[in-house]
Amino acid sequence: MANPIIPGIPQTEQDLLYSKLNAYNQGRAPYKEAGAYLVVLPRPEHPQYTLWVYSPLPERQSIFYICDLSTDIHETLRMASTLCFYSPRSLLLVEHNAKRMQSKGDDIIPIGKYRGHFLHEILRIDPAYLAWIAFKFQPRIPKQERFVQIAKIYHSVYLDIQRRKTYQTTGGHFLGKEGEKVKNLTLTVLSVRLEDNPYKTQLKGTTPYFYVCQVLKLRDSVGNFISIRINARTASRKSCRLPAVEHAYQTGEIMAIASARIARTYLIGSTKYTRLTHVKLQGAAK
Repeated sequence: MANPIIPGIPQTEQDLLYSKLNAYNQGRAPYKEAGAYLVVLPRPEHPQYTLWVYSPLPERQSIFYICDLSTDIHETLRMASTLCFYSPRSLLLVEHNAKRMQSKGDDIIPIGKYRGHFLHEILRIDPAYLAWIAFKFQPRIPKQERFVQIAKIYHSVYLDIQRRKTYQTTGGHFLGKEGEKVKNLTLTVLSVRLEDNPYKTQLKGTTPYFYVCQVLKLRDSVGNFISIRINARTASRKSCRLPAVEHAYQTGEIMAIASARIARTYLIGSTKYTRLTHVKLQGAAK
């Protein structure tokens, strides 16, 4: 599937966004098997990016609208990746397809207190009623059978959202035992703190040279929490400020790790953290 051109941003920035999106999708199920979440580009009559779900199950139209996101691509991907983070489905950026992305009335509720409303509206305001349609409502005609099928797709979206909430309220698990090696991790940066390395800070004449460390808190795709310290290789003239040649990690950034070693495991409150050292990033020079 070819990557569409993202409007309003330079090619280098597009390449970086797609690289991060590819890292986010690593380890997720193929879209032809599990479906996918689609971030749809704006169009003249709709300036916002929108989120849709693709399912391989229905025999006919298989792409269904979920919600509007933002007019900014960075905020859009942050919102979408946060919402879908714990889903096995991939997240894809696509152009709007007028033929496949339109309601044919199959997703309009024909009965009950929400009669005339779309299923995506009930997903937001009354997911329990959505579950009733998906698993309790008895179809009487073929059109209603498809309606129930679509309700099950929306219910799976609800379960993905609930899975995110469940993981966010738990303390996670340790990635392994101290000294063990871990491989092929895809982590999301939760926070970044800068601090000086006191053992490497030095004076040359009267000028101080600081070696700044980035202390990262991260989370993997199933809710486990990780900490990593990234030491700058070049010195800075100012305390707790990275030199321009060093990569400054940002909240929400995806870190793809080829291998690392578990240095220690520890608790902060009820949250379990795994500290990693000897981190080798995917694609890094050997």
